[in-house]
Amino acid sequence: MRVYPTMELQNGRCVTLDKGRLEEAMIWHVDPVDTAQGWAAAGAEWMHLTDFDAIEGRDTNAELVEQIIRSAELPVQLAGGMRSREQVEHWIDKGAGRIVIGTMAARDPQLVKDLAKFYPDQIVLAVDVWQGSVMTEGWRSQSAFTPEAFVEAFADAPLAAILVTDIDSDMSDVEAQLGLISGLAAQSRTPVIASGVVRTADDISRLAYIPNISGALVGRALFRKSLDLSEALSVATSAHEPVAQFQ
Repeated sequence: MRVYPTMELQNGRCVTLDKGRLEEAMIWHVDPVDTAQGWAAAGAEWMHLTDFDAIEGRDTNAELVEQIIRSAELPVQLAGGMRSREQVEHWIDKGAGRIVIGTMAARDPQLVKDLAKFYPDQIVLAVDVWQGSVMTEGWRSQSAFTPEAFVEAFADAPLAAILVTDIDSDMSDVEAQLGLISGLAAQSRTPVIASGVVRTADDISRLAYIPNISGALVGRALFRKSLDLSEALSVATSAHEPVAQFQ
């Protein structure tokens, strides 16, 4: 299983949000570029980057995002405000390893399927769930899709992954989140990345044994220093190593 150290940007600063509330961001006083380079030095194979300003239609962080992509020394899975084919292609041309799409997938599924075929293994479907429905517009609008129907709609698309977030459950209710995520992973033909469920190394161990979960985003725990990235990577790597039987 792969750990994706996760950075969220707002007005050029690293932040984390509580259930997507942009007005209540917790600011982390770190340098985004240095932080990304530190993750690469620790052995991370990928990082995840969400641009909250882009979700609101602003390009405030565009130069910083480009700088991170150029200098992070590891591929970047980029999310936030991908509302058109042109935006997706722009960021792929800028060097983003993968593009995460949610709102546009709900509005124009065929376009996203076409992008997945044109950019195989570079398009990630975001499935953000609240009270049984897929949310769009940065978790502010409720779509007509159930998560199961949304995943099924893209069953034949060559997606890189499906990124699942259970907005409804807070971080104290990991059991409920794991129930939703494991259920969608069992249904999906595409590997699933879990979001919002890792607080400790034990959470990574649990995820590693759920079929078809290929990775997990880890953000807040790293910034709070309640989880060390090297430890997280080690746990994820060793979860399925064979163990010699007792003689």
